[in-house]
Amino acid sequence: MFGYIKGRITHKTPAFIYLDAGGIGYHINISLSTYGKLEGLAEATIFTHLHVREDDMSLYGFFEEEERQLFVQLISVSGIGCNTARVIMSYMTPDELRRAILHEDEFTLGKVKGIGPKTAKRIILDLKDKIMKSGHAEVGQLQAKAVPGIREEALAALLALGFPKAGMEKHIATALSKHPNTESVEDLIKNVLKQLN
Repeated sequence: MFGYIKGRITHKTPAFIYLDAGGIGYHINISLSTYGKLEGLAEATIFTHLHVREDDMSLYGFFEEEERQLFVQLISVSGIGCNTARVIMSYMTPDELRRAILHEDEFTLGKVKGIGPKTAKRIILDLKDKIMKSGHAEVGQLQAKAVPGIREEALAALLALGFPKAGMEKHIATALSKHPNTESVEDLIKNVLKQLN
């Protein structure tokens, strides 16, 4: 329905943004990968996917079209819903995800919360050929940027991703104690997700 929406970012968290386009404020769910790329931007063009269920309509947004395509491919896999796909893409960059699938790296995929061995195999089986045909061979990394109040933002993002509040504050504290130089919400959440295996 919506290919992309271009507008002004009026509110931003690691889990969602409000994008003002033509006086309409769109609530768009995002991944950590997209959040990292939106840092410092007041306006953006967000590629979107509208997910429709009987009782809900949710808009998911991505900084790059290739990320949107990966998301759509992930939710095409049996047993992978939008929230699980977003957790996967918050745990791994698009390049890391492509590399894991191409190298049939079940171990790395299995580190993601909610992804067991069977699901990891299914993702690889269903998507390897599609990833190969897409022609993305480069592997890059997002540049982390310092964000104030990262503890609170990380907790809010984890709650928005569906994790229970009980225990999340402890996991965040543990992640910060193990990685005291963490400066970005993105890195902090990734470190927390690694603890949940």
